[in-house]
Amino acid sequence: MSTVSDAGDRFAVVFDVDGTLADTERFGHLPAFNQTFAEFGLPVRWTEEEYGEKLRIGGGKERMASLLTPSFVAEAGLPPDPDGQAQAVAQWHKRKTEIYTAMVAAGALPARPGISRIVEEAYAAGWVLAIASTSAEPSVRAVLDHVVGTARARDFTVLAGDIVPRKKPSPDIYLLALERLGIPADRVVAVEDSRPGLTAALDAGLTCVVTVNGYTEHEDFSGAAFVVDSLGDPGAEPIAVLANHSPATPRAYITLADLAATLPATERRQQP
Repeated sequence: MSTVSDAGDRFAVVFDVDGTLADTERFGHLPAFNQTFAEFGLPVRWTEEEYGEKLRIGGGKERMASLLTPSFVAEAGLPPDPDGQAQAVAQWHKRKTEIYTAMVAAGALPARPGISRIVEEAYAAGWVLAIASTSAEPSVRAVLDHVVGTARARDFTVLAGDIVPRKKPSPDIYLLALERLGIPADRVVAVEDSRPGLTAALDAGLTCVVTVNGYTEHEDFSGAAFVVDSLGDPGAEPIAVLANHSPATPRAYITLADLAATLPATERRQQP
C-alpha cells in the first residue's frame, strides 16, 4: 500500500470522480435524481439539457436545493421555513444516494477508458493516489470500487462530499488534499472533466489535465496542461488531443509519463 511518510520526495495524482472516473452523470446521477423526484411526488423531472445546466452547481444537495423557488415550494407542499426545507432536501439526497449506489453496484455505469490503467501505473511507480470530489462519500467509494477494484481503492485517500464548507469551483477540497497528502503542489497533478473542477485545482496551485465528456466538451479549459477526450488504452481507438500547453507529448493514449511531464517539479529535474 502507498504511504506518505516520505511524501515530499514523491508525486501524487488526484482524481475527480463524476465524469472523470466513469460516465456517472448521464447514466447514473440524472436517472437517480429523477427516480427520487418521482418517489417523493415532486413536480419535476430533469431532462439531459436541464441537468447539464444543473452541473454548474457543485454538489447533489445543492442542485436539489436550487429547486426551492417559492412556486416550487408551494406546488410541492413543502414546509415554508428554511429548516424544514433543508430537512426535506436531506431526505431526498439520502434516497438519491441509495438509488445511485445501487446502480453502481449493479455495474450500470461504464468506467472511462484508461483510468484503471493509469491508476495501476501510478501505484507501481510509487505515486500517491487520491480522490477529490464534491459528491457524497458513499457514492464516490462505490464508483471507485467499481472502476479500480476494491483492493486498489484502499490505496486512495478519499476526500468527498461535505468534508469542506465550499465545493468546487472553490479550491478548498484541493487545498485539503495537499494538506492531507503532505506533498508539494508542484508534485501533484489533478485529473478533472469540467471547468469548475479545473478552476478549483488551478486556484489551489495544482497542475490539472482534463478528460472531457459529453456534458463538458464545449467548456472553456484555459489553464489546463492538456485536454483530451479520454485517457485511452493501448489497442483501442486513439484519443483526441484537444489542447496541449505542456511539455507532454500525448499520442494514442495518455501514459503516466505524460502526467509527470506536466509537473513543474519534473521540468526542473530535466533542466541541465
